[in-house]
Amino acid sequence: MNQKIELLAPGGSVEAIKAAIIAGADAVYCGLDSFNARNRAANISFDELVGIIRLAHQYDCQIFLTLNIVILEREFKALAKLLSRLVNTTLDGVIVQDIGMFNLIKKHFPTLDIHASTQMTTHNIGQIPFLKKLGASRVNLSRELNLREITAINQVAKENDTLTEVFVHGSLCVAFSGLCYSTSASVGNSGNRGRCSQACREEYETTPSGNNFPLNIKDNSAFFDLPALIDAGIDSFKIEGRIKGSSYVHTVVDSFRKQIDGYLETGELLEDGERLYKVFNRDFSNAFLRGDLNQSMFIDNPRDNSKNYAIEKAKEKSEQQISVVQIHDASKAYYDDKNEINACVDDKIKYLSIEKLSLALNFSGQLGQPLTITATAKDNSEHCINEVNIQRFVVTSTSVLSQSEQGGIDETVVQQRFKSLNNAEYNLTELSIEQLDDGVVIPYKELDGMKKELATLLNHSQALLPAVDLPKLKNHPKADPSKTALSILISEPEDAVLANATDADVYFKLPDAYKRGCTKYVDFFNDNPRLIPWFPAVLIGKDYDVAVNILEQVKPELIVTNNTGIAYKAHELGIKWIAGPFLNTTNSYALMALKEDFDCTGAFISNEINHGQIRHIARPENFKLFYSIYHPILLMTSRQCFFQQSVGCEKPRIDNGCMLSCDKSTSITNLKGVDFAIDKQKAGYPSIYNKDQFLNMEIINDLSSMFDGFMIDLTNIGMGDKTLPDRVSLIAQFEQLLSGNGAVESVVNEMVPQSTNNQYHTGL
Repeated sequence: MNQKIELLAPGGSVEAIKAAIIAGADAVYCGLDSFNARNRAANISFDELVGIIRLAHQYDCQIFLTLNIVILEREFKALAKLLSRLVNTTLDGVIVQDIGMFNLIKKHFPTLDIHASTQMTTHNIGQIPFLKKLGASRVNLSRELNLREITAINQVAKENDTLTEVFVHGSLCVAFSGLCYSTSASVGNSGNRGRCSQACREEYETTPSGNNFPLNIKDNSAFFDLPALIDAGIDSFKIEGRIKGSSYVHTVVDSFRKQIDGYLETGELLEDGERLYKVFNRDFSNAFLRGDLNQSMFIDNPRDNSKNYAIEKAKEKSEQQISVVQIHDASKAYYDDKNEINACVDDKIKYLSIEKLSLALNFSGQLGQPLTITATAKDNSEHCINEVNIQRFVVTSTSVLSQSEQGGIDETVVQQRFKSLNNAEYNLTELSIEQLDDGVVIPYKELDGMKKELATLLNHSQALLPAVDLPKLKNHPKADPSKTALSILISEPEDAVLANATDADVYFKLPDAYKRGCTKYVDFFNDNPRLIPWFPAVLIGKDYDVAVNILEQVKPELIVTNNTGIAYKAHELGIKWIAGPFLNTTNSYALMALKEDFDCTGAFISNEINHGQIRHIARPENFKLFYSIYHPILLMTSRQCFFQQSVGCEKPRIDNGCMLSCDKSTSITNLKGVDFAIDKQKAGYPSIYNKDQFLNMEIINDLSSMFDGFMIDLTNIGMGDKTLPDRVSLIAQFEQLLSGNGAVESVVNEMVPQSTNNQYHTGL
């Protein structure tokens, strides 16, 4: 086979990146100490990044930088400064989550290649053209997808000239990436900011089904599914693990490298995968990829399973119970193997250098002759892989050197004018004027031009791009400064009667799943034209098709969508749309992107950010801003079943009927005694909610002048065993609040006794 398959490796530290390169990775993704979604990784400095790029390119390996978090308004100045430096490197791509960052890079840094992060929750065919229009050249597909779904999306990606990545190994989140707010709600540790506290790995009080780690699932491995993924047309096989060390990275990358190369050469899988069990793992599962969501995906141990695996293999080999001594021997053999792996990897990478190149500048010339500057760049590291490790560049002046009465080109002059060449890539070790006549000079403007020419040559013959100074954004006023409207969200057809109790906009939350070819909601919206369709965040396969059919058949005047695939389709159909709260909108540039690229008419600002982070957001012209002031606090949504490990389920695996018919609810309790509601609505994904409702009445006084509307969620989703307040009365109280009657706050607090607005104060 001649098909090119990229093996994309993680690099959380310099040592891990070196290990990935030497193990045969085609590309490595890594993060700096800011703007990336792995705060717990060692990460690297900018100077180290430049050295890593140089080292990787010597091995024909690309480097992608993770900038995969949502961005706050106050961070754009620092972000632009960083991007201004990145465009003057030979970095191969940036991995992005924030819609505003897409907009910023596309407008101001077009030479940077943009990859859509897994945090974009890409799972349907409509999201590919959406991301393409934002500026993405490649897209990482959601880990929850099966092969059939991957194949369908990949076909659309090819039509849109977009590359695709799939995670083939490493940790699995039980929640949809980008839609997990498990610790953001309580302490501001958001996965959308790289601060995930991994609540899914925590120990909980023993559940009725006898599990202490009910949310903990095994690691992902598609080691034996590579042929199917190749047939599906995937361009890049991505390994997770930026928190892992160099021995882990080398072992996994080397194993996959041999497996891929062997298969492409022979058409057969030649590796048995046993080495993968010798480094960190929680055992392995390919259940998402195979579309077989079953109880075996879970493991009641979030820690390293490699030692346990070694002992189990010893038991299998003996074909009988083994003694304590044999267990000890198996454990010792395991640790010996581990030490040998570590030593072997350390030995392989110890001579790989990312040190700066030394740079010497020699100024030469005689009176009446041109000035010549010779730059010598040298890799001083031991065992440099290049036989010729010295580069020389020469620039010559147009003017000839003349005598100066006021002092010529001396050490002070060259030091002052050429010190900027001491930078992230070069260590300026020598400035010599010994071969330059005393007291001679050329116009300093020309000397600066020579420095600029030299800087271009040293920058791989690419002209240095100037730093981008972002323009101040104009904050346009809302259409009616005196009015902040109320809107309500419902989810049951019988609740449509609530529209009779208010003049507020009424959004109807559509399900996550449908029977194939379902048309009942087409009739429902045609019969209830006042209801505004509200589309959920996740719509996979047939469910996306049905949702699109609703758009095409009903052609509503306005929708709210939390799904970018539906947003793109609405844009295509000329339907006005509002970006929902689960699009994680946190900044002005995201609003601009939605409006300029997709004719979006308004957006909900993310509930993850606080008062100070909200108030600096600038509104685009003729654009509406919304905020949800009352709703259940979603912590995570999953394609896997939360009941199997909590209360138990008689079904061994999830089937199509589970999604449509199951409507169980229960709760789990962590070791601190905090309860979390598990709720599964019919035709909805299993979800976990905070024990308190979100209720933010402070924002009405603080920021009413900023928002066109405040929404209250009147669905019973995520309520657990709490009693739902009388909704007609609740609507009336909120209408009073928005009209300026603050006295009803106490009434609302009585109606919603378990509430918090912690996020409004904590933020990100």
